[in-house]
Amino acid sequence: MNNPMNDLGNRYSTWQQIVGGVGVTVVVMTTVGGTAPIAQAQARPTSVSEGYTLLERGWVADAIVAFRQAIQQYPQSIEARLGLAIAYQRNGQDAEAWAAYQQVLTQAPTNQTALAAVGMMGSYRPEWQRSGIAALTTLLEQTPQNREARAQRALLYGYQGQFANAIADYDVLLADNPAPDVLLGAAQVYTYSGNYPQGLALFEQYLAEGGTLSNDVIAAYALALQENGRPDSAVEVLASRLQSFRAVDATAIQIRAALAIAYQKTDQLDAALATLAPLRNEPSATLSLARALSAIGRAENDKTVYADAVALYQQVLEQTPVASIGLQTEIADVFSEYAMTHPQALMLYDQLLEQQPTDQSLQIKRLLVSQRLGQLSQADLHEQLQAVLQNLPSDAVAQRSIAQALIRVDPPAPKLLPVYQVLAQAGADPFLDFRIAQIYLRQSDLEAAKQAITSYLSSPIGAQDYAPELLLADIERREGNLDASAQRYEGILAANPAARIRTDAQRGLAGVRLAQGQLNAALTIYDRLLATNPDDLASQLGQASIRYQTQQISETEAEAVLDRWLRTEPVPEPSPELFSLVGALPPAIGRQPLYESLLTVEPDHVAVNRRLVQVLATLDPDRARTQVAQLVQDNPGNLNAYFVQAELAQALGDLDWAGQSYERILQQQPNRIDALSALGGVRFQQRRYAEATELYNQVLALRPDDGETQRVLAELKAAQDQPYVAIDELRQVQQRQTETGEADSRVDRRIRQLQLDVLRRRGFQPAWERY
Repeated sequence: MNNPMNDLGNRYSTWQQIVGGVGVTVVVMTTVGGTAPIAQAQARPTSVSEGYTLLERGWVADAIVAFRQAIQQYPQSIEARLGLAIAYQRNGQDAEAWAAYQQVLTQAPTNQTALAAVGMMGSYRPEWQRSGIAALTTLLEQTPQNREARAQRALLYGYQGQFANAIADYDVLLADNPAPDVLLGAAQVYTYSGNYPQGLALFEQYLAEGGTLSNDVIAAYALALQENGRPDSAVEVLASRLQSFRAVDATAIQIRAALAIAYQKTDQLDAALATLAPLRNEPSATLSLARALSAIGRAENDKTVYADAVALYQQVLEQTPVASIGLQTEIADVFSEYAMTHPQALMLYDQLLEQQPTDQSLQIKRLLVSQRLGQLSQADLHEQLQAVLQNLPSDAVAQRSIAQALIRVDPPAPKLLPVYQVLAQAGADPFLDFRIAQIYLRQSDLEAAKQAITSYLSSPIGAQDYAPELLLADIERREGNLDASAQRYEGILAANPAARIRTDAQRGLAGVRLAQGQLNAALTIYDRLLATNPDDLASQLGQASIRYQTQQISETEAEAVLDRWLRTEPVPEPSPELFSLVGALPPAIGRQPLYESLLTVEPDHVAVNRRLVQVLATLDPDRARTQVAQLVQDNPGNLNAYFVQAELAQALGDLDWAGQSYERILQQQPNRIDALSALGGVRFQQRRYAEATELYNQVLALRPDDGETQRVLAELKAAQDQPYVAIDELRQVQQRQTETGEADSRVDRRIRQLQLDVLRRRGFQPAWERY
């Protein structure tokens, strides 16, 4: 979950699955008296004819007796058995009718009347759906132009979650003057399959032709509105319908659950949970409640709410001996996002793959769960995903299923960029553009990342999503436009979005404050996050990183926080704060596996690469050079690779090589602050003080309030034997830190040290200074 989601890689509701007939209107084929067509009499025995005569007069109970007697006389009579099945069905004895039709088909597998009846009855009970599909398939082989049979089969496919098959049937029906009930059924299946634009278009066509939406389809219509960027309209439609219900029946439950999700989409979490409250003690609401809670828990990143949903799904699974493919997939997807049920999710995916061994979306999801269980490294995951996705299907529904599985890979796999692009161009899912932007961002191709974000924002769902704003803020940070980045994060927070977005925005803002040298401001943000959620590991790591860098805690204490993260089971996803702490701590040979593991997630992370090459420079300098050379070769346009090369050069004492690496970066991005500052440091070490001063002044021009740069400029004065100027500049730094609450004990100590050095150089007090 997501990816958002993720997440995350996670805005995708389980309402995309349609199982057990929830939310879809039954399309009834043309029948006599509301049941299957009565068989035409053909040289019938008298007792059989008598049964049909009674049936036509409406004396159904007498007809049942007559047909039973006829079967005793003529056990091979298809007409007698068919008449009994029809009579049972008219009498409301569905189970008996179902069994009687099956007996007919045992004797006459191609009997069209029985096939049509079984197909229609397939929608009565979930466990009859597959037999209904099989019967209708046989019927359509005989009568391929039978539109009613095709419509009913499409509906049953939808119930089973076999959307590719359902939409294939609907495409045939929609191409030739579709009836209103076909439009309505197709609208629901397209919507629940995840093709929200097409679903909404079909709903609007149905309404434009004079159709009205009954209560049992209103949830699907609201979902189509919601996922097309109109969540407020979805709330309005659902809230209005819910007012008409006085009892908690199946339809009211469905509408209430859909309304709760719509409320959450409009950032009304309290209203969402209040709407679900009446369903808590309603046994018949278990599945609908589970769906709503999983969607809300995922969107809000609320583990408690999501755990409630998982527990409810466990009940559903236990109470459904013969679960449809759609329901099994839905439950497996939910379990795959909850650590405690990862093994169960893997088992469910294995069962599903036994039934659908070539389903690429299931294969992707199974690989993801395996990786989360520690059975695959991230590198192995990406390699196996490439193997699964070598050949993409041309079918749009299959592509959409693959896309919805692939966006769960978070962070996305750079080597799969061509696959993401093909699927995005096919319109498989708009969120693919967001994943593409993330990949470009990892490759430091900021312009391409912006273009991908623009594509995502052009979609209805992207226009309502805060995730692009978070990504744009990060791009601005990387470009060195820290003020703009901070303003964007603050704008997100001012909008008071969902809890997950607020948390991400606060962490992002903390990262900007760190880049601005405002350590206390960043620390305050993490303190606030931990006050709300003391168990938030990412915030603990971020807090420890800053406290260690400002000497508020010792190296041992900072390592204890890192060890706590390492001991957590299952191992959490690495966060930016983890990279920050690992990069801040001194290089340690014992952490080499951790460095290498983190670099499989973010190969170009400068601080972690720095630590790895520092370790390798000590243990195996040749391997360190090889590692950096490979990094540069694999990422020729990625300027961060040159940062790592420069760090290795400095670790090996090759300052000329380090300087050349930083200059390469500045050729491409002349105002890149971290490169200017780093090159200034190299020139400082080379005692090329004038060049170092010029470089640091460029940094200060771009970031006037950067206390660390001001401190280094003072140190340059000291290095050039200007202690009084250095002391004066350090005092200015000290004063500004006091004003902003960013006191740094290093500045105090350095001022005292310089003053002491001056006194020592003077040796004694001259006589003329005594008076």
